[in-house]
Amino acid sequence: MDEMLIREWMTTGPVTILQGASLAEARSRMEQADIRRLLVVEQDQSLVGIITWGDIAEAWPSPFSMLEPGEIREMMSRILVDEIMSTQLVVADPDTTIAEAANMMFEHRIGALPVVEDRRAVGILTNSDLLQGLVRVLTRLGRPTQSAS
Repeated sequence: MDEMLIREWMTTGPVTILQGASLAEARSRMEQADIRRLLVVEQDQSLVGIITWGDIAEAWPSPFSMLEPGEIREMMSRILVDEIMSTQLVVADPDTTIAEAANMMFEHRIGALPVVEDRRAVGILTNSDLLQGLVRVLTRLGRPTQSAS
């Protein structure tokens, strides 16, 4: 079997947010796209960071706080993604093998691997992408897969 590359398994056109955007904006974008992480980019799509749902949840006031919803929205619109995003990124390029990518994710204990080409975010490889790819490979090999009932 030929070596499988990230470009064949990754999600292309990743959902991004511009550096300088607010946490409120990031949360809204994640909710709309039903995702758990956003790649933070500069205007030219150069990758500068990643922000996760967990990062936002940590910064977001507790639902039991004494703040009114409007106060929370105002507060979260003043905090920028730059303040809480991770900038120590583990990245890969589209021609990295799936085996290398999975190993990188395992070693660094990350659930997603940004895919960059010329510093620009071109995709993201998530645990879900890996599992979907595994199902396709097993199906091609003639090993039927069953959904859990």
